[in-house]
Amino acid sequence: MCEALKSQYQLCEEIGRGRFGTIFRCFHPISTDTFAVKLIDKSLLADSTDRHCLENEPKYMSLLSPHPNILQIFDVFEDDDVLSMVIELCQPLTLLDRIVAANGTSIPEVEAAGLMKQLLEAVAHCHRLGVAHRDVKPDNVLFGGGGDLKLADFGSAEWFGDGRRMSGVVGTPYYVAPEVLMGREYGEKVDVWSCGVILYIMLSGTPPFYGDSAAEIFEAVIRGNLRFPSRIFRNVSPAAKDLLRKMICRDPSNRISAEQALRHPWFLSAGDTVNVT
Repeated sequence: MCEALKSQYQLCEEIGRGRFGTIFRCFHPISTDTFAVKLIDKSLLADSTDRHCLENEPKYMSLLSPHPNILQIFDVFEDDDVLSMVIELCQPLTLLDRIVAANGTSIPEVEAAGLMKQLLEAVAHCHRLGVAHRDVKPDNVLFGGGGDLKLADFGSAEWFGDGRRMSGVVGTPYYVAPEVLMGREYGEKVDVWSCGVILYIMLSGTPPFYGDSAAEIFEAVIRGNLRFPSRIFRNVSPAAKDLLRKMICRDPSNRISAEQALRHPWFLSAGDTVNVT
């Protein structure tokens, strides 16, 4: 552990563990504030892609902070062996945990609207500053102490702010946009597609494109045949389905932006939704 980190923060119990490192709760004795610290073991970074992700995360988190819906970074310490990031302390459960807890059923439309509005606020902030997240998924959506949504994990983020196009297959099955899988250059709207998939899952309890393997899921994503089975979507409002069609649009030139999605009437009407037969 970095000596500079130990001189400023007191490490407490382990609260999480990932492929490259461990997360601890930590305490700042002078301010008496509590944080989380992510310790990344550099020896576990097997290739240049892993090292690139290591460099990306603190860089982009620092650029994007502070924002109420983006995980805030406070300090970075680095030595030859470990990179340490002091970040805000969040609740232990992610959006994925909330979806799993629903056990294949939908999240109420009013609640889904509140969550998606916060996620789109985070994504729109990233895009305004020229950053695409490129791996928006429920696992990377945390919740702060007050219950507010926090977009996290910027290891796959990329800069597009000077008009450059992005490339490379980055993302996660179920959530990755078709233009990424097709090997084309792409823009920031890949994040809007991912948000649309999350919204579809919240409203239905099932992903829009699925298969028995990653290859089958990718094939379904590329086909992009978006459906709303009446058995599952009978109680979902027409406005929600309209927004989904515009976010999960196979042609990125016709896909709405995060800013446009935030202006969709569904966010105004979701509190007054009625059952649709």
